[in-house]
Amino acid sequence: MTDRKAELAANLAQVEERIASSCAAAGRGREEVTLIVVTKTYPASDVRILHELGVRHVAENRDQDASPKAAACADLSLTWHFVGQLQTNKVRSVTSYADVVQSVDRAKLVTALSAAAVREERGLGCLIQVALDAEGGERGERGGVAPEGVEELAAAIGAAPGLRLDGLMTVAPLAGEYTGRQRAAFDRLMEISSRLRAGHPAANMVSAGMSGDLEDAVAAGATHVRVGTAVLGVRPRLG
Repeated sequence: MTDRKAELAANLAQVEERIASSCAAAGRGREEVTLIVVTKTYPASDVRILHELGVRHVAENRDQDASPKAAACADLSLTWHFVGQLQTNKVRSVTSYADVVQSVDRAKLVTALSAAAVREERGLGCLIQVALDAEGGERGERGGVAPEGVEELAAAIGAAPGLRLDGLMTVAPLAGEYTGRQRAAFDRLMEISSRLRAGHPAANMVSAGMSGDLEDAVAAGATHVRVGTAVLGVRPRLG
């Protein structure tokens, strides 16, 4: 085993223990939570090692990094998630490799994703990114739609050819009433998810929690956690 593979294996084992312990504490089965490893800034070689270690879900937040990496790993059985703020001029590229876009937050993006998915002849899963620091229909500091805008966006996705409404995503906000209150933020997301599922029963995916707060997300009921540095480590800054 190479040094890097040993490092990633040890890190994965620690994250796995955290998820398993959190599930046990919440009375949930371990199989109820899917680990997505966020591989941004890390090379395709790391993605290959992660695949060897059993990881099947990976995420990227920048198309310029993700596109060549996905192409280099096209032979692997992986589900690719796009989790970053997405500009419409990048939609065609992202749709060519992403299986799920977790950062859908406006109608214009839904229209662009639908057109690209139809062109690529593939079904694209969509999560609505909920901004818990946004009000009155504004977008949040880290992207996302305000809670009151979720239903309208859900209807647009549900009606769009080539798209599938899978559920919701959030990032713990850096401003507003939920600042520093990750568990409360994730509980709020679950409330929004319950309302969404009343009209869209299949939209049961809830993506929340990262390296520093995955326990809070699992306790609240998240189905997917997005973990980067706890698995891959902290990369030194360039320059």
